[in-house]
Amino acid sequence: EPEEEDESAKPAHTYTFNPLEAQYCVKVGNEYYSQGKYRPAIRRFQEATNWNPAYAEAYLRLGQASEKIKDAAGAKQAYSKYVELSPDAKNASEIKKKIASLKN
Repeated sequence: EPEEEDESAKPAHTYTFNPLEAQYCVKVGNEYYSQGKYRPAIRRFQEATNWNPAYAEAYLRLGQASEKIKDAAGAKQAYSKYVELSPDAKNASEIKKKIASLKN
């Protein structure tokens, strides 16, 4: 685990709507994801959803990272939220199929 992702070292946090912070969290999460560091990526994607609960991309990325660690239930939940927030997304039907195929 990267040292900066150690949850015990961070102070308790109160989240308010902050789309810029959410985008930053997704950007950092994407970096971790590309390095194969899926658990820190998941934490960052989850944090992004705390900053902006309507940030569909964060839920999509959370679902993808959750799949990588074989967390079918977490992936299904994240993908479902993504489709709820972006029903007209180009990949919505693909994600719905993925949700149906995930076993939890």
